[in-house]
Amino acid sequence: MNIKLIALVFLAFVLASCNGQSTDKSEEVIDFEQTRFNTASLLQHVEVLSSDALEGRRTGTASSLKAKDYIIAQLKILQVKPLTESYEQQFSFKNKEKSYQGINVLGKIEGSERPDKYIVISAHYDHEGIKNGKIYNGADDDASGISALFAFAEYFQKNPPKHSVILAAFDAEELGLQGSRYFVDNVDVAVGIENIVLNINMDMISRNEKDELYVVGSGHYIQLKSAINIELPENFNLLTGHDGLDGKQNWMNSSDHAPFHKKEIPFLYFGEEDHKDYHQPSDDFENIHPNFYVKAVYTIISVFENLDKMNL
Repeated sequence: MNIKLIALVFLAFVLASCNGQSTDKSEEVIDFEQTRFNTASLLQHVEVLSSDALEGRRTGTASSLKAKDYIIAQLKILQVKPLTESYEQQFSFKNKEKSYQGINVLGKIEGSERPDKYIVISAHYDHEGIKNGKIYNGADDDASGISALFAFAEYFQKNPPKHSVILAAFDAEELGLQGSRYFVDNVDVAVGIENIVLNINMDMISRNEKDELYVVGSGHYIQLKSAINIELPENFNLLTGHDGLDGKQNWMNSSDHAPFHKKEIPFLYFGEEDHKDYHQPSDDFENIHPNFYVKAVYTIISVFENLDKMNL
């Protein structure tokens, strides 16, 4: 481990203590088999990424760069290789007449049986930043999804995927899905868009009063329905819907799965319905639901296992 990486790891522990909060919350939650992921690490990553020290991770800010460096450091620790020569995919865009520089973070795990076919597992690391002097930390939205990417990387260490997997931490989701749009428009340089067979997107997966997680997309991509039929953790509900077919709010274009759908790449999007802290300064680490979150990540990995067995 080089000096820079050691420094970044040290930064993680410093940031985790900045909130005055304790990661002992992991002792209160269920602990699934360690061949999948470590629950204490899952929670700690959310706490770090949603700490005040990262000032809401607004695209193009110094705090966004800190979050980007933290994600890259974790991928290195988890032995995830960069998709290309670098983990970073830089892009620029305009939003409301303002110019931005964004950076996607992209890692790759080579498949054991279908290495030329790729499943993209995604979440976004940006959030709202600071508004009117208040920090919008975005613990659920979407530090929860980024930490789940690390859980997948842990899982792959002992359970190599059959398809190749791209772990994508997208930037600028809050500014119009800019990072994921750039990725799908430029992925030919790395792997060829025709070789991307599926997107699994995670955005807001760490809190719900009813213990309900939605999976969106199977109403349109019916070939994926069978993968959702899994044995669920106790007191946990995985529901389908919000796909424009059931009268509920349509989530088909609500997050980073939308650019994949536009390119006719099948997707499953995991997320929960909005809560009172959605896009509020109160979306903090202490307000997530640890048991629900751990069960959600366990469930998403279980669905992935079924998908990975398919000839996508």
